[in-house]
Amino acid sequence: MVRYHQDGIEGKCPNEICDSSNTVTDYERGEVLCGGCGVVMAESMPDISHEDQPYTPEEFMAQSRTGPSTSLVIHDRGLSTVIGADRDSSGNALTAGARYEFNRLRMWDQRSKSRSAASLSKAFTMLHAMKTKLAIPHNVVERAAYVYRKAVAAGLTRGRTIASLMSASLYVACRECDTPRTLDDIVSISNVEKKVLFRDLRTLLKKLDISLNQYETSSFVVKIANNMNLSENAKRGALDLLKRSEEKMITAGKHPVALAAAAIYIACVSGGEQITQRSLSRAAGVSDVTIRNSVVLIRENLDIRD
Repeated sequence: MVRYHQDGIEGKCPNEICDSSNTVTDYERGEVLCGGCGVVMAESMPDISHEDQPYTPEEFMAQSRTGPSTSLVIHDRGLSTVIGADRDSSGNALTAGARYEFNRLRMWDQRSKSRSAASLSKAFTMLHAMKTKLAIPHNVVERAAYVYRKAVAAGLTRGRTIASLMSASLYVACRECDTPRTLDDIVSISNVEKKVLFRDLRTLLKKLDISLNQYETSSFVVKIANNMNLSENAKRGALDLLKRSEEKMITAGKHPVALAAAAIYIACVSGGEQITQRSLSRAAGVSDVTIRNSVVLIRENLDIRD
């Protein structure tokens, strides 16, 4: 019987004539050979000399030999100097003189950081808070950090607050990654006035030469329907109405959230679900008059009767 261990495998040669227990392990080919006659005893042997697959961040940090990858969301991209606690590599407490020296090193390391590093640290702390409140995926957060770094490099921070510029960068990242978040959603959690956010967003798009594509109208259907706990039939009916509306070319230039809300309203009425335009406007963040006009537009072009 063959058993794996750290240095290879254990066992006797399957050749009855040889019956040797000496083995030779070829790590490049993943094979184990008999030391007496050269018979291949095992092949495609797994490499167990490396660490196991980590399943949690704690296991990754404990087992990894290269550390985590760099990230734009960290102000120093994870490459900063870290001076640990008052313990040496063996876990023993440092002497009083050594503690004094390391405290001074820690103090001067903090003082030597530039103002830009402190500004980035504050900005990305805000970004993490907005990510949690809006449930933003990590790829969008990375893109927002990239846009904000470009804005800082272009000198756009002068005369503008960190909160407004970071909010504008996050909205740009959501548009580029097709993540349905409106300006009203960002205003509600960023403590920035809407007109200030509009102004900084226009400056950001102009100075960085960024062109944004229109949101996919269908991406707002699931968001609004989930907020109102609507059925799956209502979602599918609304998506079908939006698909037919795009074929009729009536969605161009229209408010995507209003069209999505109007499609949901028509689908719910057709399916017999009770819903009002007022409750739909509160969930979608647009006025009920805008939803009513969009409902009339869809019904007229798709020839839908009550």
